[in-house]
Amino acid sequence: MIALGPPLRLARDSDASQLADLVNYAGEGLPYHIWTSLAEDGQDPWEIGRTRQAEKARDGQIVVVDFGNGAVASLTGYKIGAAPVEIGEDLPALFRPLQELENLALESWYVNVLACYPEYRSQGYGSLLLDLADEIARAEGLSRMSVIVTGDNIGARRLYERKGYKEVAQAPCLKEDWDTDTEHWVLLIKSLS
Repeated sequence: MIALGPPLRLARDSDASQLADLVNYAGEGLPYHIWTSLAEDGQDPWEIGRTRQAEKARDGQIVVVDFGNGAVASLTGYKIGAAPVEIGEDLPALFRPLQELENLALESWYVNVLACYPEYRSQGYGSLLLDLADEIARAEGLSRMSVIVTGDNIGARRLYERKGYKEVAQAPCLKEDWDTDTEHWVLLIKSLS
């Protein structure tokens, strides 16, 4: 990981509640849908989300914007390798188009979650985190970035396009039992050259 200075820092276990909120904002409710499907009788789906985010924080996978009162924005991402991931029959239909799109972004740094609490939006934190993502990718020897957004998330598309991302592919959203208006996913890629 590259050096971070305020207001950026690595996420901690204690950020788990904010991180679960943020990942659910970024995922437009899909994370909560997944956590609900994983919850056992009487188990709070948010607890599953908090536990998962705490694990990622412990692994150093999340960077947050924090002005001293906790995370207000976050970035989670990872390197996509050179070989496509095989899409087995056991992969739920909901995730198939996402994996198909990710397989088109080989050898890129994938912005998995970029999120900001609504009251902190339009203050430059998304741009700050995307600039950091570019630095991380370069440090890992990668020459391109990638992200998947919902087709109707105009605000996110505008931000990514301002930062140099371009649409390269779309795939239909296979909703299964997820209650969403999302009709398709959009893969955006940015060259760092």
